Amino acid sequence: MTTLDQEQVKRWRLILGAAAEEKLHGAGGGGANEPLLHGEDMLMDGALAAIYDGTAGVSGAEHGNEAAASRPRTAGLGSSSPKLAKWLGDVRAFFPPDIVSVIQADAVQRKGLTQLLFEPELLSQVKPDIGMVATLMSLGGQIPERTKETARKLVREVVDEIVKRLAQDLTRAVTGALNRRQHSPLPSMTGLDWTTTIRKNLKHYDTERKLLIPEKVYFFDRARKSKEWTVILDIDQSGSMASSVIYASIVGSIFASMPALDTRVVAFDTEVVDLSEQCANDPVDMLFGVQLGGGTDINKSITYCESFISEPKKTIFLLVSDLYEGGNRTEMIRRLKDMHEAGVKTICLLALSDDGVPSYDVEVAKKLAQFGIPCFGCSPDKLPELIEGALKGMNLQMLAERTGSTAGQSKGQ
Repeated sequence: MTTLDQEQVKRWRLILGAAAEEKLHGAGGGGANEPLLHGEDMLMDGALAAIYDGTAGVSGAEHGNEAAASRPRTAGLGSSSPKLAKWLGDVRAFFPPDIVSVIQADAVQRKGLTQLLFEPELLSQVKPDIGMVATLMSLGGQIPERTKETARKLVREVVDEIVKRLAQDLTRAVTGALNRRQHSPLPSMTGLDWTTTIRKNLKHYDTERKLLIPEKVYFFDRARKSKEWTVILDIDQSGSMASSVIYASIVGSIFASMPALDTRVVAFDTEVVDLSEQCANDPVDMLFGVQLGGGTDINKSITYCESFISEPKKTIFLLVSDLYEGGNRTEMIRRLKDMHEAGVKTICLLALSDDGVPSYDVEVAKKLAQFGIPCFGCSPDKLPELIEGALKGMNLQMLAERTGSTAGQSKGQ
């Protein structure tokens, strides 16, 4: 065999587990009694086995000798904190960050290892990611007091990362859209209005030198106006919307930091919770105020949000929901239609995440689209473009096509 062939066999062994050892030997993977994995590969195999094979009872450390390669995987993490701590260390040592996130999530979902989140010394070793934040939110009041501070640090790290990723683009999009309608005598390179400057100075084009020599340069007025627009985020906190809830809540906190926007953040299931105050103060507090799961009464939340609309044509309403209504669906559709016809820039985000569009109510989405209310999935990185276009008065359907992701299938299809 070539070195490449041996590497391929080793990778298949890691994927399939010890049960495939014999067949892989038959495919040319070395001598009949010679293990396919050695050294660190055995530790990696043990880390995978703890989640994906057998039943709990044997620690991954027991796979640290080559004789174990001939036995079927029966590894698990059991209830021992030292085992879990070692396993977390092995996972982070042997796998890249994106794979670590997947394995951690599987540890909680497949093995029920909420112990990862209940012990401060274990939680401190968990790789912070949006999936872990969603899990912490779903546990809510079950998190013991001794772990809460560690949990907050994990959530804070994820929030700070998302804010760093989105805040600059969102702020630039909003301020640029709101302040580009009038010009200022004050020069500013970031506010240079190239289009107007070129258009109004075409008559000064020097044909011999092939240069445009502007007589006057135009700059946008970058001054911020206080509370010029109202932005309302109405967020469905059902369990299937976990990533969208987290992103939407953090986006709400970024909007709340902008003087030009009057920002309202509302979360709902069968009840409505106004998170606007927490949003303006600390997005981490806001996330801990969200409770994933429960039923869905979209109509009730829209009714509540209507009280914030004083100038419809100066309002953006973002409904973050998969549109599965447990309340009065007919009334919900009517309210959204009336809101749109009154001049509110009404948008339904079926997802605000990097995971694509979730299952959603196709029938409701089609009805809303017929009224001119776009319903689509949007990645967080595309949101600044969407908000800027909405503030500039662009066609929302065209914006949806440009910034949205492919729609998913409805439940049951």
